[in-house]
Amino acid sequence: MPRLAIGPEFPRELSALAQPVRRDAVVALRRFLLNVAGAPHPERVRGARDPRVATLRLADGHRGVVVRRRDVYWLRTVLPDAAAWSYARRHRYSVNPVLGVVEEWDAEALERVEPALRRSARSSGLFAPVCDGDLLSLGLDVHALPLFRLITTEADVAALEPLLPPTQHLPLAVLARGGSLAEAWRELDSWRAADDPGPVDPDDLYAALLRTPDQAAFAADKVALDRVLGAPEWCTFLHPAQHRLAKAPRYDHPVLVVGGAGTGKTVVALHRAAYLAAHGSGPVLLVTFSQGLAEELSARLDTLVEDELVRKRIEVDNPERLALRIVADAEGRRPALVGPGARTLAQLTDEALRLMSLSTGDLLDDVEPGRKPYRHVVVDEAQDVSPAQWRLLRAVAPHAPDDLFVVGDPHQRVTDTRVSLGAVGIPAEQHTLRTSFRLPQELLSFVVRLRGGGLATGLARGATDMYGYRATHNGERPRVRAYESAEAELAGLRATVESWLAEGVPPGEIAVGARTTRLVRQARKALEGLDVRAATFRNLKGLEFERVALVGVAEGVVPEPPPEDPGARARFLQRERSILFVACTRARAMLYISHYGRGSPFLPL
Repeated sequence: MPRLAIGPEFPRELSALAQPVRRDAVVALRRFLLNVAGAPHPERVRGARDPRVATLRLADGHRGVVVRRRDVYWLRTVLPDAAAWSYARRHRYSVNPVLGVVEEWDAEALERVEPALRRSARSSGLFAPVCDGDLLSLGLDVHALPLFRLITTEADVAALEPLLPPTQHLPLAVLARGGSLAEAWRELDSWRAADDPGPVDPDDLYAALLRTPDQAAFAADKVALDRVLGAPEWCTFLHPAQHRLAKAPRYDHPVLVVGGAGTGKTVVALHRAAYLAAHGSGPVLLVTFSQGLAEELSARLDTLVEDELVRKRIEVDNPERLALRIVADAEGRRPALVGPGARTLAQLTDEALRLMSLSTGDLLDDVEPGRKPYRHVVVDEAQDVSPAQWRLLRAVAPHAPDDLFVVGDPHQRVTDTRVSLGAVGIPAEQHTLRTSFRLPQELLSFVVRLRGGGLATGLARGATDMYGYRATHNGERPRVRAYESAEAELAGLRATVESWLAEGVPPGEIAVGARTTRLVRQARKALEGLDVRAATFRNLKGLEFERVALVGVAEGVVPEPPPEDPGARARFLQRERSILFVACTRARAMLYISHYGRGSPFLPL
């Protein structure tokens, strides 16, 4: 029976096909898995640059391109016949000799580029000071070394990026800008999906695909195949760094994952919660910023975790509701939050912590972990958790391996909370994600300038910066529009959203944001009849959309007039800048910002 791995491009391209073609392709793949009569068979590609590449006829006029080794098939794409043959001839594949991951090369384009590099080559190439042995130690392909030796400028390296596997380009880029071998190795190491990949056999395609979770998902039967083809991509294909963090067999100490917008922190938190529910030793609590986000994460877990018993082991909540529930369970009724005898949420958090101390004993006494209500705690949006809430979260799980797993970004803080985990008794080992998969480079550059790119305190010891934060793709620049009046701005908003809908963007993939509830009401009125979400900047936190429109981003609104006290003023302005930053980074593809009068001073020039 064949062992079939699906690449991430295949489900995307399959979903874009006409329904009859899509149906025939899925049926053909099911037959292929079962190896029954009528199943498609691999057809050799004349002129292929890699003899392991073949095609499978999946539907009338459409073929899949596969890389095969013995009984292992890696399905890369599905295309019309002519395009499939061209794709199959164009690419070659390898296994990185250091990391053991699969690599795809645009071999045809590299053949065209080589003469130009040779013509422009100087007597000394850019990498002349680095010996072959050092280049090979970074996993660079031995067959590509002559080509790399022709490179003379950093611009040459940038031009080659679309043609090379990332595990080949990244070390070259570090060396080209003057980085050391150690820095190049650290860059390469971010593509390791496991701490120890084991011995690398360049002929073992199966092992290489297992080490490359962002490029391959195995489907052993019809159920698994339908799952890979139908599930959202974030459920199935994790970047190696995300996979390494989420699927680690064991952490002996609490873990803190810091990363910018779009780096996949929430995805890592969801997969870690699912992993602990399946492989851990007790109930899992997943905590996030608000009840709205908790409901969103709960729905995403329903999609991610197919096993109902495993799913029931994960409870999703926010810190306020957790405290409220602990007090309510102890007192036999829901505490009053308004009226006579009402307690604040801060008071309820303190009371919940006191009750936890009484019911489970000394917080450091974990001889009987079962006395704690949860065995594992996963925290999302951690930058906005208060010190008292951290102490409560520390109290509900035992001090034991895999107790706390925390993700957050101090640059996206929307409260005045600034606490390091060490200060609340959580000495965490820190990991950093620096690649944004959501934001295009143009939007990323815009929001980094908007945020200021400076240091942000909290969560980690010291301060967190944005150095090395990068995107994986390019896109459109954010649009900033100035209007002469509020009426004109709202009319412009409606025209913009209507144009997006006319282009085929689903209403659920469009969000409209404003700083105040008054402006949100005005936006909703202007958008009457258009089924798109409108919310305050804060209520967009943690969500993402294809396109986002932000209105009222004007001086005096974003930010409102700050307090006069210098310290309070600085904190206020930093928080307001972060709130706008968070709203801007909800967009995956396009960001539209509008104002009338003078624009916000936060907007980059």
